[in-house]
Amino acid sequence: MVDMKIGVLGSGIVGRTLGAGFLKHGHQVKLGTRDPLDKDVAAWLAANSPATAGTFADAASYGELLLVAVKGQIVDKVIELAKAENFTGKTVIDANNPIADAPPVKGVVPFTTGPNESLGEKVQALIPKAHVVKAFNSVGSALMVNPHFEQGTPSMFLCGDDDGAKDQVSQIIRQFGWEPVDCGGIIASRAIEPLCMLWLIPGFLKNQWTHAFKLLTR
Repeated sequence: MVDMKIGVLGSGIVGRTLGAGFLKHGHQVKLGTRDPLDKDVAAWLAANSPATAGTFADAASYGELLLVAVKGQIVDKVIELAKAENFTGKTVIDANNPIADAPPVKGVVPFTTGPNESLGEKVQALIPKAHVVKAFNSVGSALMVNPHFEQGTPSMFLCGDDDGAKDQVSQIIRQFGWEPVDCGGIIASRAIEPLCMLWLIPGFLKNQWTHAFKLLTR
């Protein structure tokens, strides 16, 4: 795919990991954060030249394609800081999960959403002029970029209302070593987001964090 300017909103482990992945594949990256002078951001920039950092609004304005990777409970605040107009017409990868602050119960993390709603739908409603695609939320950050599994290429589930945006994200997913599985409109976030719960269970119960999902067909 054509190299792009990517605005990454979120300087946590997911944002930094996927940001480095974009750089690896030849894209240009600006990391958006509350504090561009934070020591962790500075360390990431030193290890990931020629990436740059700025405010959420800086990154959102810079990117031709945007990634939002923050704590689910602050997505609305981050979008407010980034300014809704900076999302207009752009593909936005929503890698967030609606995880609540409470601890897991027998390995199952609590969500802030119910079964007939999703964070993906909320993000799309917050930026209605953008094309939101839910992806990269169903695996741990250590495996997000070009993982190797002896059993074959893992599946990355995605959804969104715009076919062109999903095609863009599918190309990125393939670059990052995954097989894209299109699950339809953004409403399918209601099914994709709980995959995070499922992925975390072996980790919490067995300290197993090196797995991924694979959709098999015949």
